[in-house]
Amino acid sequence: MAFPKRKNIQEQQRQNLVIVGSRNPVKISCTEAGFHQAFDSSYLVEGLNVGSGVAAQPVGDAQTYQGALNRAQNSKVVFPEADFWVGIEGGVDDFQGEMLAFAWVVVIDKNGRIGRAKTSVFFLPKQIAKLVKSGMELGKADDHFFERENSKEQDGAVGILTNGVLDRKNYYQQAVLLALVPFIKPDLY
Repeated sequence: MAFPKRKNIQEQQRQNLVIVGSRNPVKISCTEAGFHQAFDSSYLVEGLNVGSGVAAQPVGDAQTYQGALNRAQNSKVVFPEADFWVGIEGGVDDFQGEMLAFAWVVVIDKNGRIGRAKTSVFFLPKQIAKLVKSGMELGKADDHFFERENSKEQDGAVGILTNGVLDRKNYYQQAVLLALVPFIKPDLY
């Protein structure tokens, strides 16, 4: 009697590995949630400390996008064995005399395919914008103004300003999901 060929136990148990170019728990959590939302497969999501190659507080779409792309690419260099690499970078920009906040998400797969998306934008209070314009990173400006500690690894500006109705994880998660569209519908990309 011939038995069917069995897969190696490692092959059966291997999860797809996703590396996030940050150790920020919010960025890791939103990536994990976005991948689980998009795919039926099991994903192991880990964070790495890698540089963004841009200012600590990126200004404008181009610089913020470049920071997210650099984080994804730098993660791939550090941990090339993964299946996906994700970069998430929060930024600010001026719009008609006011400051708005947003983030870019970049996803790269082992075949070199790239997905990217931007979060929705929201306007910052003038007092926070003034602190950011003086050279303070948005997370530090939030902590200073709202007398918090390390809010960027918790609910972030979006969570503080919405009284927790929309926290940073859920705010970023939608953009992660949208950045995964080229992997959900690869025949179209």
